[in-house]
Amino acid sequence: MPTVNIYFEEDDDIRKLSVIASQLREYLADKLSCSSKKLTPSEISLRFIKTNGGKMIAGVELEITAHAFPERVERQDEICREVADYIKEKIPTIKELQVWLKLCELGHSWTP
Repeated sequence: MPTVNIYFEEDDDIRKLSVIASQLREYLADKLSCSSKKLTPSEISLRFIKTNGGKMIAGVELEITAHAFPERVERQDEICREVADYIKEKIPTIKELQVWLKLCELGHSWTP
């Protein structure tokens, strides 16, 4: 199941992002679904991580890790741009935002 780490520098950003967390999970479930795997929001793990030190490229960075289904591979850049646009639309005060989609073979401990 996809994991999303949201890194931020400013405390105010977590408040803004927390407000849309449920909507973002729904949006990501839809964007990452493909013909062989339909996702639900409950299958998206969303984490907020405040950075201390270092230097980020943007004030808010999303790192999405998901299985490399062929449909995702074909659309990976489009998915990143659409996720960034969605967040900027929902939170216009976030000016600097970068999104990465890391597609790989995944193992997991998911048990029904």
